[in-house]
Amino acid sequence: MSKSADKAYAIIRKAVLDGHFAPGDHLREEPLVELCGVSRTPVREAIKRLASENYVVMRPHLGGHVTNWSPQEINDIFKLRALSEGLAARRAAALITEDQIEILKTQYEIINNMLKNDAKFNVETFIAANKTFHNTILDATKSEVIKQSVSRLLSPPIVYQTAKNYTPADLLRSNAHHLELIEALESRNGDWCDAIMQTHILTAYQRVSVATQKK
Repeated sequence: MSKSADKAYAIIRKAVLDGHFAPGDHLREEPLVELCGVSRTPVREAIKRLASENYVVMRPHLGGHVTNWSPQEINDIFKLRALSEGLAARRAAALITEDQIEILKTQYEIINNMLKNDAKFNVETFIAANKTFHNTILDATKSEVIKQSVSRLLSPPIVYQTAKNYTPADLLRSNAHHLELIEALESRNGDWCDAIMQTHILTAYQRVSVATQKK
């Protein structure tokens, strides 16, 4: 992507995550051109990228709309993620390398250090470390089928809103799951890895469910 398209992507993504554009909103080109300070072409490139990452859904002859997941769809996504990532953790238990274990430990420490100092907690940093943690486990499976399956289920807006709605206790619990996953992977115990990963994903869903009910 061009620098202008990168700029448009960052601005529109932030507007979606911050709620400036609500689920279901039509992302019209002219207002986006004005908002981003770029021409139509970079805006179109940005919309295509956002659609590929599930921020936006493209409708024939109607253009891009902010993705609007129903409560049932979100429930289905998390249940399927729990099964898929549980399988990934089980597979990784037999194949993960020491270098990959060290990557997991580093991401755990990044999050742990933030949680020790609430003033320095940053949701974007948390999401980045969490993404690296989970992607490392996926890489360890050496299975493109599993990686693609999980990738299709991941929705960055849902991940962001989950992290944004986490309480301090939720964050501590989430990272405690990470630590237990590391221990389970080091022990090469596939059953344990599967169980912890499914618990980890379904606990995240519980936070999303509670937050949705409050709206």
